[in-house]
Amino acid sequence: MPVQLVYKDQALGKAYEIDLLVEGEVVIENKSVELMNPVFQFQVITYLKLYNKQLGYLINFNVPLLKDGFKRIVHNF
Repeated sequence: MPVQLVYKDQALGKAYEIDLLVEGEVVIENKSVELMNPVFQFQVITYLKLYNKQLGYLINFNVPLLKDGFKRIVHNF
């Protein structure tokens, strides 16, 4: 799902793409990496700010147990 970036009432076009937006409220970012980089969390926080949402999940599918790959991120709670 593309995120349109607007700066001072000027549309700058598509700047980011969210992997999934559930029920218009929950941002989901999917990864398949060996090591989770902290920049991935900041990426989700940026999406939450741009969409004015509070809840996001960062999911890494490259883990033996999928439950170990979930990271819940709350913004402006």
